[in-house]
Amino acid sequence: MSGDAAGAAGGDWSWVSWHQEYDVPGSGLAQRLAAVQAQIAATLDQAPPGPLRAISMCAGQGRDLIGVLAGHPRGRDVTARLVELDPANAATARERAAAAGLARVEVVTADAAEPAAYAGLVPADLVLACGVFGNITAADIERTVGCCAQLCATGGTVIWTRGRWAPDLVPQICAWFEDRGFERRWVSDPGAGFGAGAPAHRHPAATGGGAADVHVPDRRGDQAEPRPAPAPLASARAANARITGARITSARTAGRAPPAG
Repeated sequence: MSGDAAGAAGGDWSWVSWHQEYDVPGSGLAQRLAAVQAQIAATLDQAPPGPLRAISMCAGQGRDLIGVLAGHPRGRDVTARLVELDPANAATARERAAAAGLARVEVVTADAAEPAAYAGLVPADLVLACGVFGNITAADIERTVGCCAQLCATGGTVIWTRGRWAPDLVPQICAWFEDRGFERRWVSDPGAGFGAGAPAHRHPAATGGGAADVHVPDRRGDQAEPRPAPAPLASARAANARITGARITSARTAGRAPPAG
């Protein structure tokens, strides 16, 4: 992270200031963003003609999806919903979408754990779960993978990220997706410094259920699986969510450092 970004994060941290590292050339987040955008573009390149649907969990400022749709030939074919809990980041995402002329991109200020946030757009051709898996427990990652199998249309693609810190869950996440009818289309190289994957959904979800039954863990709350983080981010909020039966409870707190998951 650059001195400017680190200073902003350390002095007065917020989910808005966290995004500053995306603007630092060569930073881990900048590299991850480029990789995710390349996979979004590849997904659009391979999609059949006609309208497409996309959803993004914990979408932040929407840099990944909006950045691609703005310049891709299929961008205007996509109806998308970005779900982001932080009002300032959601407002920035709306501004970005409007500036790019993406009238079919809707930004919802809501908890990504709420099934209603995706109503009318699932199953989707593209599901983004970027910056989510690094902020919830392994058990909730597995549950969310099962939710992705319900959120994603057969033939669609999920693009996800998860940091490579120990224990490296990227291979296990790939296996969880494959257990639920996905084929491994792409996964980042272990030496890339970040973890990301883009499995394609080739079969109906083995877990059953439908869109109305989806409960996605939200990333903002108490950290149950902490990892070391740079000192400038020590005041950041971390995240975890607990699923209890058919309900999800997200506790929100301050004073912890968020993974760059």
